[in-house]
This record gives sequence, structure tokens and C-alpha cells, in this order.
Amino acid sequence: MIAKLDTLLKAANISLSDQQKQQLVAYVALLDKWNKAYNLTSVRDPQQMLIRHIMDSIVVEPYLQGERFIDVGTGPGLPGVPLAIVRPQSHFTLLDSLGKRVRFLRQVKHELGLTNIEPVQSRVEDFPAEPGFDGVISRAFASIGDMVSWCHHLPGREGRFYALKGVQPDDEIAALPAPFAVEKIIRLQVPELEGERHLVIITAQ
Repeated sequence: MIAKLDTLLKAANISLSDQQKQQLVAYVALLDKWNKAYNLTSVRDPQQMLIRHIMDSIVVEPYLQGERFIDVGTGPGLPGVPLAIVRPQSHFTLLDSLGKRVRFLRQVKHELGLTNIEPVQSRVEDFPAEPGFDGVISRAFASIGDMVSWCHHLPGREGRFYALKGVQPDDEIAALPAPFAVEKIIRLQVPELEGERHLVIITAQ
């Protein structure tokens, strides 16, 4: 698994420490183990998890600004856990409404020794953000409009929304309500992943 991860990281031009690589592989092993009972992801093959979960998450890291982030609808910790591993100086709140996912994330935090993640079981509309976050990250929402409408209370004054999408969502962007505006759209390159990936960065004007 480490050899496969090394190949993917090299292709993406990402440099990580041995400890970070071990943590990413250990996370995939936990995900694979718990998936059998908890059905956390439709991806069953650990090698595919490296591509579709780990690499798909960490290619976003260079574009994040700030230190405090919240991953909304994190599921089994995506993209929050891989991002927390490759960005140890930042803190990630991992928000999900399902207890089984949050139990899994608490186990991940314990086994991997990740002091910079905080799993929280809550519906997003019930979660108070005090102080506001530097970044609100999600790949769970059906549309960008849903993301800003459900999460509008989460970013701080300079905070941004980071929406992980497949094909560039032009219709969703056109329908974005005021005062939200797209700051940047980045086409992401994920080694060995079929299909397009984009990061849409949104600010409140």
C-alpha cells in the first residue's frame, strides 16, 4: 500500500513524511475494516480508496487558506481526515449527523493519534460556529446552492467555502444566491482517477 501511495504522490508532485504516509495507509486500513460492518463507503478495494478517497482529498490542500476548517457531511472523514494528516498545523472539525460515522471517526482519531481533528455528531443547521471557521469544506452536498444555504452561518468574516465537485458545475454557479460569489475554480489533477474534479472556492461579498 505504501508503494502504491508513493507512486500516486509522485504523479501528483506531493511530498509527505514517512509518518504522514503511514497515517494515510492506516486510515485506509481502518476504513476497509469498518466498512464491512458499517457500510461507510461504496468503494470496497483499498487500492481504489487510495485514489478515490485519499488522493481526491489531499490535492485540495494547497488551495486552503487559514487554520480552522469544518468538513460538513464528512461521512467517514472525507476529505477532512486526509487533509488533517497532510496539514497538521490546521484543525478540522468533522461534522456528520450519523452516529456510526462519528464513532468510526473517534476511533480514527484515537488509533492514528490525530490531535487536530474533532468529530462532531450534529445536523449542520444545529451546529453553532463560534468563532467562525476559516474554511467550510464539503464534497457531500448535491449543489453549491445547498451548501451555502445550509452552511451560511459557519464561515468567519474572511472565511471561504470550498466545494469539491466533479464536472465544473456551471448551472449551480449561475444560480448562486447573493451575497455569495465564486472567487476561483480550480481543475484538480488526481492521478489514476477517471472523470473530472474541480474545486470551487466561494466567498460572501
